[in-house]
Amino acid sequence: MMRKLSIFCITAGVALVSAAAPRSMKIWPSELCAVRAHSKSSCIIDDREQIHVTTGVGYSWPGVTVYFKSKSFDLSAQRTLNVVVSNSCARSLNINLSVKNQPDKGSSPGGSISLKPGECGTLSVALLKRPWALDKPLELVGMNGYPEAIDTALFDLRKTAELHVFLDNPDQPASLSVLGIEAEQSTEELKVFSADSFIPFVDKFGQFKHDDWPGKIHSEKELSEAREREAEYLAAAKAPSGFNKWGGWAEGPRLAATGHFRTQKVRGVWWLVDPDGCLFFSHGVDCVNLGSDTGIAYREPYFEWLPEDDSPFAEAYGWNSWAPHGFYKDRGRHRTFNFAKANMQRKYGAGWKELYKEMAHQRIHAWGLNTIANWSDKDVYTMQRTPYVVSLGTAAPPIKGSSGWWGKFPDPFYPAFRESIEQRISRQKDTVNDPWCIGYFVDNELSWGGNDSALSEAALNSPATQPAKVALRQWLEKNYESIENLNQSWQTKHSSWEAFLESHEIPESATGKTDLLKLHELVAAQYFQIIKEVLKESAPDKLYLGCRFAAGSPASYRVASRYCDVVSFNNYTRAVKKDIPEGSEDKPLINGEFHFGALDRGVFHTGLVPVKSQQERAQAYQAFVTSCLKHPRYVGTHWFQWKDQPLTGRGDGENYQIGFLTVTDQPYPELVEAARKIGETMYSVRMQCSE
Repeated sequence: MMRKLSIFCITAGVALVSAAAPRSMKIWPSELCAVRAHSKSSCIIDDREQIHVTTGVGYSWPGVTVYFKSKSFDLSAQRTLNVVVSNSCARSLNINLSVKNQPDKGSSPGGSISLKPGECGTLSVALLKRPWALDKPLELVGMNGYPEAIDTALFDLRKTAELHVFLDNPDQPASLSVLGIEAEQSTEELKVFSADSFIPFVDKFGQFKHDDWPGKIHSEKELSEAREREAEYLAAAKAPSGFNKWGGWAEGPRLAATGHFRTQKVRGVWWLVDPDGCLFFSHGVDCVNLGSDTGIAYREPYFEWLPEDDSPFAEAYGWNSWAPHGFYKDRGRHRTFNFAKANMQRKYGAGWKELYKEMAHQRIHAWGLNTIANWSDKDVYTMQRTPYVVSLGTAAPPIKGSSGWWGKFPDPFYPAFRESIEQRISRQKDTVNDPWCIGYFVDNELSWGGNDSALSEAALNSPATQPAKVALRQWLEKNYESIENLNQSWQTKHSSWEAFLESHEIPESATGKTDLLKLHELVAAQYFQIIKEVLKESAPDKLYLGCRFAAGSPASYRVASRYCDVVSFNNYTRAVKKDIPEGSEDKPLINGEFHFGALDRGVFHTGLVPVKSQQERAQAYQAFVTSCLKHPRYVGTHWFQWKDQPLTGRGDGENYQIGFLTVTDQPYPELVEAARKIGETMYSVRMQCSE
């Protein structure tokens, strides 16, 4: 029988929930649970009650579910779930865990582990999403993560139903084993705050007011002391010894020098090549800027301090209307405040703006990085001190029938599509000939759809005047000549080509489905071809770095490989997993985003890939970048992002602990050291991949 936790009060309306000593509870094997395989999967249980799973393809999350026979079980007294898994494959696997409740509500606890062939490891997951809770419900808005009521949190551990162990969209069969599952109590205390006295919960530095942790700033004096300590560090620190001025491999092979960055395959491994002809791996960080603002409109009581409009700190006020989802989505233009900017003013004084730009480069070099990545401050990256990439976007109206990741897919057959790229590259005149500019990303995490006919189906679902739909009609008319021939092949009954345009019918015949695949590639090819043409006309010496796929389909990736100099993916996993499929052109890849976050430094959300501590965060960083270095196609990887997101969320509610720096401009020493170690060894590690 599980031992319940005790609650005892301390100060300021705060209670601590703690266990007297750690205690483990066996979940599998046990009489509590049974097992079932997922779709496209099978499993057997051996005489030691180990679960051996074989997964196929064609289902997004093949694997196995360990479920409680009672349909729900109380795990609220437990803090950590430990799942011992092994990889039976001849290739590395990223094995995931998701915990489900009954009924399935809220954001599930979960995590992942990367295992080499034959390797065994423990997938450890925190069951409590946060170390903080409230004693009763309190409405808190505009944040993806925040303390919730201990008894009415959205994810109710008292009703835990299932544990899913799975692979994420594998492209080939795999095998793994679940060797045992235990839940353990923790000696760490759960801090329970009084909802009646919780607001305000943000201090004048933009930090969580009601808790303490290593590195928290309590006064302007501590900010000044932190500045002095880092100044001493930066004065002594230099870029890794093997770097040349670009961050390329000074001690490695010398190739042709073109004065600009380019790509080349060397002994079976893709590389970037710097302007001097040295091999280059892009080890970078996104959003090198002054940090995000947070909405204060409708939420003013959350903050214990906001400056008067005539204060020197009023410069940190702003306005925002960007909110694709979340609390501010339908509230239009709203007032914001940027605590990170105000802290820079406090910390560095009158010359803070120039010092911030100078320090950005100093930090990057001292931390073993060599690239200023996407969405960074142009005033910083054009200083010609560190190689950089530039972010561009498209603004043509979307295909009406498309939906998916962040938004609808832009229709590349609109004349405005080409014009939008031309306008954006015309604003980059100071980068098109800059040798420090590596190249251009265009767009980010578009709605490519989850299959090889998504774009063509979206076009068919669009109005008759949709340019993409008109382009599909022209292709079909050229290939079938008459509407009767199309009807016979597609098993449709369109009376004319005009009727075809008015229709939203998706063909079900085998030939029709084959045509949908070709038409999907037609739309994708138009998208990539137009962008490539514009970029090469305006900036012929710069690399087209792709569209930063977050999701897509093999056909989309294959088309991208035909037009992009480098195909880009955003990989939020423990180890890099995305590659271009068979049938693609041989092209290098770059990782546009990844991160890990923990809840041990006062921020309310871990981000997309949670870890338990700053030390584990550093270890995960090293493991992920190393996986890219050992992949023969990847030529770089960029961390998202420079600073933590605001405690109270950016426009869409993201408030992730994902920075190299805190809101008070304090570097996370564990992550900095991990990046520095990568920088010292990355070229020798990558060279080991050579054939």
